[in-house]
Amino acid sequence: MPPQEGCSSPTDEEARAGPRPIMTATAEHAAPRQREDLAEVADAAAFLERVEARLDTFLAARSSLLLEVSPDLQPVTRILREVARGGKRLRATFGYWGWRATGTPVTDATVDVAAALELFHLAALVHDDLMDHSATRRGVPTVHTAFAGQHRRGGLRGDAAEFGNGAALLVGDLCLTWSDELLDGSLLAPARHVAARRIYNLMRTQVVAGQYLDVLEQSRDHTTVDAARTVLQFKSAKYTVEHPLMLGGAAAGAGPDLLRACSAYGLPVGEAFQLRDDVLGVFGDETRTGKPVGDDLREGKKTLLVLVARDRADRAGREVLEAGLGNRDLDAAGVAALQQVLVSTGALDLVEQRIAELTARGADAIRTSDVPAPVASGLAELAERIAGRAS
Repeated sequence: MPPQEGCSSPTDEEARAGPRPIMTATAEHAAPRQREDLAEVADAAAFLERVEARLDTFLAARSSLLLEVSPDLQPVTRILREVARGGKRLRATFGYWGWRATGTPVTDATVDVAAALELFHLAALVHDDLMDHSATRRGVPTVHTAFAGQHRRGGLRGDAAEFGNGAALLVGDLCLTWSDELLDGSLLAPARHVAARRIYNLMRTQVVAGQYLDVLEQSRDHTTVDAARTVLQFKSAKYTVEHPLMLGGAAAGAGPDLLRACSAYGLPVGEAFQLRDDVLGVFGDETRTGKPVGDDLREGKKTLLVLVARDRADRAGREVLEAGLGNRDLDAAGVAALQQVLVSTGALDLVEQRIAELTARGADAIRTSDVPAPVASGLAELAERIAGRAS
């Protein structure tokens, strides 16, 4: 079957050519910043445009390979390309800043490394949504939900949910495979490729370990704050900020001191990011988060926010928590009751304080490092933005 209408089948050479840089720095950012800092922000925005284009053309080319196998794979290519579009592109962004921290000019290899990170992230999202039974992501059906819908519309035999789950597993595996293709085809110098691959492999192993620990802790009657923090660090914090930043640096030839600076910044900022995500999972605006308000409560996620509230709640508050957490049929009133416990126990205030402390620690670490001033400034600002992002 030919590619989808309106889509070409680019060669790898064509796929490597990103669009012309687009300068997207806004006037509100321009006023207080130095000219060199503003140039870095504009370059970062243009870089993400290149990553987006690289992903689109790469997936178009790989979709053509799938369609050569059978036209029945058309829904796979369509759904995969749809869910690959959009998102915050945080991992690509941190990969960019890690590369720039070395003072090395951005190349097509930088774009490929960043795109590989985003495909790996997409694999993690597809599998995570499946394990969490999430119906939507970024305001659209999750992959397993989309395939289940396809099963029902097509009048296929068997259970639609099981079909959707199996298809989502395979789509996630495809993203993992293709992320390797992008990284290994990035034309990095051999020594830099080895250094980058070492960090990339560690990141992948630790994410799976963190994901398993999350599944395990959700199955236990009691979870400690320390256990929850371990899950937070390895499932999300390290692979959102620390490892992408270090990967970008290693791919550009960063030495040990710079990689240590990346780690000193990345781990606290990554933890702050995930804590903010936990807050938004309970108090966020669905139209902006792309996920139903209270879904984390319905899933019974044992976040720091919930564990602190459980430790501090009085008898009535604990009864509300026990009745509501993990209840898949929790309605708006039930969500509101749980929110009240999280606020009245001071759990929300404590987490907000923790976010602020972690963000400041990361920003201070990068400002006092030997990272070029414009890059340090950009990273400090980015830490503030992602840790305090609006719901």
